[in-house]
Order: sequence, then structure tokens, then C-alpha cells
Amino acid sequence: MLFRRSLRTSAAVLALLLPFAAACGGDAEAESSSDVSSVTLRAGATGWKVEEAVLKFARLDDTPYKVKWSVFQGGDQQLQAVRAGALDVASSSEIPPIFAAADGRPNFKVVAVQRGSTLNQEVVVPKGSAVTDIAGLKGKKIGYVQNTTAHYFLYELLKQAGLKWSDVDAKPLLPNDGLAALNGGSIDAFASYGTSIITAHQQGARTVGSGADILSGNFLWSARDSVLKSPAQKSAVADLVARITKAYAYVRDGHEAEFAKVIAENTHQPLAQARKDLVAQQKQRPTVARTVGDDAVASQQKVADVFTELGALKDHLDVKSFWTTDLNADLRKAL
Repeated sequence: MLFRRSLRTSAAVLALLLPFAAACGGDAEAESSSDVSSVTLRAGATGWKVEEAVLKFARLDDTPYKVKWSVFQGGDQQLQAVRAGALDVASSSEIPPIFAAADGRPNFKVVAVQRGSTLNQEVVVPKGSAVTDIAGLKGKKIGYVQNTTAHYFLYELLKQAGLKWSDVDAKPLLPNDGLAALNGGSIDAFASYGTSIITAHQQGARTVGSGADILSGNFLWSARDSVLKSPAQKSAVADLVARITKAYAYVRDGHEAEFAKVIAENTHQPLAQARKDLVAQQKQRPTVARTVGDDAVASQQKVADVFTELGALKDHLDVKSFWTTDLNADLRKAL
């Protein structure tokens, strides 16, 4: 079945990453000076390299350090790569770090918060489906991207509709597998985000539930502990996060139409739709980085408690244990 294949795929990803981590991890950990010119950051991106693209678009990609971007289907896989030592810094929603730290032995810390849009976070049904709302999914097979925003907002939407998680047949699927399952008829609905939702709509899918008002809009930057031990790597991470904020400010300053072309080329959607989505996203919640504060930690704690309630976490998790303010001073300076 597709959902079983998705779990095998995650394992395969880690198997492939481990040799790479062994080959590259030593150089990253050896860096201890404050000179960023010798730093190479291995950074994660979800769906496509939007961060790299926006930096290039705003002509802010001329970093004094090197950045190697790797694409993953979800933030959960990025955190798996951090745990495996194959990434130095990951960008994700609030959820992946929770599960990456659930064993009590995380090798990373959340170092910054990026406020972002919660649009295109939806539960969709295929063309021709008789289902019109979340309540109509009782007893149905629903695919969802496990340990991500999709997992969280699907659970919350079910509660709002008076349903329990056990009232549906929930199947963990990666975004690409979920789209194939939705179109192939092996699931009745799919909870996902980003490019997969855009593609689903292009293929005729309809929205029956949205996470837009459920999710906080906090997207987290997590860095390996070894990165935080290096002044140069810390400085590079802070600079990279700040550059992305500045790049989006440039986009909002009258350049939405031009950047929409870049988005359309990479997501294979009509230019008009790409521009409409971009404008809506930046209007809803402009992409801006923030330093770590108590409010962000509290927001993630609320999410972790929901997963404990759901039973996805066996025990209570104190999220403060994997947050740090170590990057705050560098990030303030860079911003």
C-alpha cells in the first residue's frame, strides 16, 4: 500500500543521508573561528528551493559563506536529516522539531522564528467527490503528511467537526504519494500543504477544510548543536535567515509580478495563479524573521500538548529543552 511505501521512503532517505553526513560532518564541526569565508552551511528546503530562489531574485545570494541547499518533501524529513548529521540547518513548521526531539536526545536547537503564511494548508477531496465538509469524512480514508502541519490541522479540524481521530481511517503519506493516492482513488481525502495542494487543485481537487486559522504561522529554523559551538557558523546562519527576510521585503516592494514568474516556473502553475497566491500569502502574514521569545516557545508547547492528547507522543514533552536564544544577538545585528 502507498502509505507503507511512504514510511519505507523515509527510512531510505535516512540511509542515503548517513554516508553523506559521515563525509561532511567533520568539516562543519571543525570550524571554530569567526571568519565565515570558510563556512559551508548545509540547509534544507521543502518542496522546492524557494529560499535559494528568493535570495537570487533579490540579488542577496552573494553570501560570504557557501550554502548547499537540499530539497525535501517535508520539514519532518529535514529534521531527520539534521538528526542524521546530513544538514546543519533546517526550516520547518512547529511540528517536526517536536517529533525529532521526542526521544529526549535531540542534537539541535530551534534558533529563530520565521513568520509566514498559513495558506495552502488544506484538506482536499478529488474531483467528483460527494464530500462537502470535514464532517462528511467520517469513516473515510484520509491521507496526511505525518508529523507536519497537516497532521496537526487535520486533527484539529476533525475535533471542530465533532469527530475523533478514530472516526476516520488516517493514512500517513508523503506529499507525492498522497497526490497519487488521491487521484487513484485509494484515499477519499488528503491533508497536505504547499506545492502538493497547488497541484491537487490543478487536478480538480476541492477544499473541504483549511488550516489557515488553526496554524500559528510560526516557522522554525533549527540548527545542529555543533553549529552553535562555532562563532562563524552561528554568524552565517543568522545572516542567512536575515537575508531571506530582506529578500521577501524586496519582493513586497513592488516586485511580486516578477517573482511570481519564478514561482510559476518551479511549481508548474499558471502565472496568474502564482501571483495571486504570492500576494495573498504576503498580505496574510509577511515573511519576516524574529528572534526566539517566550511567546514562540509557548505556541509550540501548545502544539506538542495536542499531539500528546492525540497519542502521537507517548509522554509530555517540554519544548523549552530544545530552544535557545544563542542566535538572538547575531540575528538582531544581521536584521
